[in-house]
Amino acid sequence: MHVDGAVDARRRVVRTDAVLADPRLSAAVARLGAGVVKPLVRAAQERARQGAVPVDAVADIAVAALPRTCGGLRPVINATGVVLHTNLGRAPLSAAAREAVADACGCTDVEWDLESGRRSRRGRTVLDALLGAVPDAEAAHVVNNGAGALVLAATALASGREIVVSRGEMVEIGDGFRLPDLLVSTGARLREVGTTNRTSPADYAEAVGPGTGFVLKVHPSNFRISGFTRSAQVAELARLGVPVVADIGSGLLAPDPVLPEEPDARSWLRAGASLVTASGDKLLGGPQCGLVLGEEELVRRMARHPLSRALRVDKLTLAALEATVRGPETPTHAALHAEVGALRVRAERVAGLLRDAGVDARAVCVEAAVGGGGAPGVGLASAAVSLPEWFAERLRAGSPPVVGRVEEGRCLLDVRAVGEELDEVLAGAVRAVSGS
Repeated sequence: MHVDGAVDARRRVVRTDAVLADPRLSAAVARLGAGVVKPLVRAAQERARQGAVPVDAVADIAVAALPRTCGGLRPVINATGVVLHTNLGRAPLSAAAREAVADACGCTDVEWDLESGRRSRRGRTVLDALLGAVPDAEAAHVVNNGAGALVLAATALASGREIVVSRGEMVEIGDGFRLPDLLVSTGARLREVGTTNRTSPADYAEAVGPGTGFVLKVHPSNFRISGFTRSAQVAELARLGVPVVADIGSGLLAPDPVLPEEPDARSWLRAGASLVTASGDKLLGGPQCGLVLGEEELVRRMARHPLSRALRVDKLTLAALEATVRGPETPTHAALHAEVGALRVRAERVAGLLRDAGVDARAVCVEAAVGGGGAPGVGLASAAVSLPEWFAERLRAGSPPVVGRVEEGRCLLDVRAVGEELDEVLAGAVRAVSGS
């Protein structure tokens, strides 16, 4: 009796449960879950049935396809030259912050006083760390992101009242979200003053009245207006007799000589701001969160407002934030303060390794950027490894994925935002996709 070859091949493919009995795959099921492993086994079986791979290779193929984790996010090397790349997750966490997150993954004393055996203030240690870093603040509060901090301030302090804000500071914060829409959604009314390019303290003074909730000062962190301009300073607004909420955006807690024009929480509080709001995953170099620093009574009103519960951060964020504030230099700080001569030496070294492997590579001088909506127009002298343009697509599909940028027909791998410990990994990723 004739037996069709395809049917015979299908019969010879090992059953799914038998393939999963392979020690490598059973261990993977325990680590990743059956929902991740089984589809990979079935895909390998289907290829065997079609004759694309040998029947006895099913287990090996499934093992080769196993992901590192059961999550969909993939770690990448940021060689774009944008230190805080929003699409790549902004600030990478420090080693100290990662360790703190790992410790916080299980049960923790996030709201528990182990000494008394009673409930305690949530995240008390990270709040203490923030107050230690910004001693001009009487109190601190943490929410899920920078926009959340502003929404909570508007809801708790100005719902049904007016927020006085300059027309030149009515910014779009990204992905189509606009500050005025965000604030109006809280039930507050906006009182716009001045013009796009010029707003004086007198403009604010004329608008302030019994219905004023607060004056809002927004640092336009993602654009710059030059020429015939005027903006009111925090110290000038502090004389108006109403609370001043100042959004510094990018998250510096103290002045940074590398970014002299970027506002910081300490300076604006000293200038008279009642509250300062900021993001945690930008220049601070921590996890995504929103920081509120300032007068104790105003912070308390925000923290006790019902919306605060909806904007609350989890224990992992609290752990990463505290380690960022208390701990050693962050990758973001290191990237921003890297000496350009050292960057050039690194680029030359990586390019040399690649030339030795037959890759068309050379080190070039380039300009990097801060990114993350911070320090618009500020260029950072940097260095990159220049490769043929076709490398850009192949590197994105590699393992690990490397994201660079293309300029004038060349793929540039800027090393400013790449930790020096990753130089060998970067060179290996290029060699792996070069075909040489």
